[in-house]
Amino acid sequence: MIGIFNTWRAALLLLPYKGILLLSLALLAVSCGKQDSGEFVFRYSNEQPKDALRSQSMMFFKEQLEERSNGRIKVDLFFGGVLGNERELMDFVLTGVLQGTRGGFFADANPKFMLFTLPFLVDDWDQAERLVQSDFTRKINEGARKRGFHVPATGISQGFRAHTNKTRPIRHPADLKGLKMRVPSQEVYVQTSKAFGANPQELPYVEVYQALQTGVVDGQDNAPSNIWDFKIHEVSKYLTITNYATGPDPLMVNLGWYESLPHDLRDIFDGVSRETMRFSDRINREKEVEYVKKISDKIEVNYVTGDNLEPFRNAVKSVYQYFENKGVLTLGEIQKAREVAAGKVINP
Repeated sequence: MIGIFNTWRAALLLLPYKGILLLSLALLAVSCGKQDSGEFVFRYSNEQPKDALRSQSMMFFKEQLEERSNGRIKVDLFFGGVLGNERELMDFVLTGVLQGTRGGFFADANPKFMLFTLPFLVDDWDQAERLVQSDFTRKINEGARKRGFHVPATGISQGFRAHTNKTRPIRHPADLKGLKMRVPSQEVYVQTSKAFGANPQELPYVEVYQALQTGVVDGQDNAPSNIWDFKIHEVSKYLTITNYATGPDPLMVNLGWYESLPHDLRDIFDGVSRETMRFSDRINREKEVEYVKKISDKIEVNYVTGDNLEPFRNAVKSVYQYFENKGVLTLGEIQKAREVAAGKVINP
């Protein structure tokens, strides 16, 4: 009964903004995502627009899951932030208004996911893919159950992050000093931005375009696909490629809904989820260069590589220590992740 109350409460709080659609979802959620016909309904939303790569991968998910379950699981997809920003979507999944989401608030599911966002944790796509597909990551996925989430698979969050700004090219951390840089509302990004010398500003990504346009922020960093999809290049002058960080992209599912599935459907759901995240990683990797090229046709692009990255690496060493001091991560866990990514440890 408490769960039903929370579901209604979550939807009603946002009713003035999202209207009848959210109320309808809340009514459906009371049935735990199960239709009278015996079918199960998986309602999913992410903030990216329909043509974004993340959204495209979820259309692949829908097609595969409905086919392999012989229609016993129906998938409803909502893109472009029509139901709320990433913070709201996570709350909706936890309360059962939605059954799944992907986005930046993965630390709600398990704070250990922040490890994947640490600056210079991995060197390239090969290392990132090896890490997210490892037993090391599977154990972090399983840890999300303690917080009410089922994570069947984790991918790479749309590629490596790149900085854009309106003020100057970024060739050294000193060039970031004093710039108001938008960051997600997560400690790892805030601390990394501070370590680089910037002045971090926490904003939902859907608000970044206007914030850049009006001078609320001077710049931001994100994967090139997001920079293009949200048209950030239109309100920026410079793009800097350092490949300083990527992040996890877990598919976060309401645990109660997942456990309501018969065991055969759970197996199908998990299998399709793993395939979807690998599909997502593949298309993001293939398209990353293409997105950078499209952005470079609009604004100035500079690359920081080799020895020129050392000042950036040195600047963020304090971020590792910060999270160990907080008790969120240990230097041992970080080292283990690096070894797994580099292929030095197979089954940690």
